[in-house]
Amino acid sequence: MAVSDFLADGITRIRNAQNAKHDNVKLPVSGTLISILEILKKEGFIETFSLIEDGNKRFADVMLKYHNNKPVIRGITRISKPGRRIYHNVNSLETTRNNIGITIYSTPKGVITDKEARFQHVGGEILFKVW
Repeated sequence: MAVSDFLADGITRIRNAQNAKHDNVKLPVSGTLISILEILKKEGFIETFSLIEDGNKRFADVMLKYHNNKPVIRGITRISKPGRRIYHNVNSLETTRNNIGITIYSTPKGVITDKEARFQHVGGEILFKVW
């Protein structure tokens, strides 16, 4: 099955794998999804990930993170979708769950978190929120 939205597919696979208590999940990747996985690793939402090349297909093997047998990712939701893009300027950047979570933005300076967007004073497309 062809995937038209790698980001929504990746988010859903991570959410489902954590709900099923899997240790890892395999995701088809794009450049944006690799940047997002790096952010999730840096922010402590996943343990690690490694890229796997199988012929002309690329996958990421993501090691999920748990704390006291509960998933670290409590919730993950897609905001901007291919049919409806949502943008925020620097003045309307919002926090996620009173700074417990993060919001991922696609900006002219790359894929960054809401904290980095405020620091760099840029806005962009709001991709998803994770807490």
